[in-house]
Amino acid sequence: MALDKPYKDVPGTTIFDAEQSRLGYHLNQFCMSLMKAENRKRFLADERAYLDAWAMTEDQKQAVLARDLNRCIALGGNIYFLAKIGATDGKSFQQMAGSMTGMTEEEYRNMMIGGGRSAEGNRYIGEDGDAQAHRQPQGAAGKKS
Repeated sequence: MALDKPYKDVPGTTIFDAEQSRLGYHLNQFCMSLMKAENRKRFLADERAYLDAWAMTEDQKQAVLARDLNRCIALGGNIYFLAKIGATDGKSFQQMAGSMTGMTEEEYRNMMIGGGRSAEGNRYIGEDGDAQAHRQPQGAAGKKS
């Protein structure tokens, strides 16, 4: 039984709650496996074979293969675990965050130094701010059907 979750109406935000944790358990365990050098090597040598060893959904595996981090989050991924994928690919957290917003690393850094995104148009889903799903590079990736 799902609880009332008013925070689901925050655009561009997926709260990692107990439901998301259960949904992404195997995805996040896969990510944590990348902390070991031998696992990173095996993953990079044959990503699909490595992913098939995990009890992840096909959607989760496809999101990892596409490096669609917004989709990974929608499918239960925790950004701190997903950072292991970026590190395996030689990317900084800042580069990963930029890719999730459709910005270059420099654009993302400058936005954050400038105070981040404005709350205007981003207070709830359906407004027309820059954090709304329809304005994101992977647009509908965060939407649940």
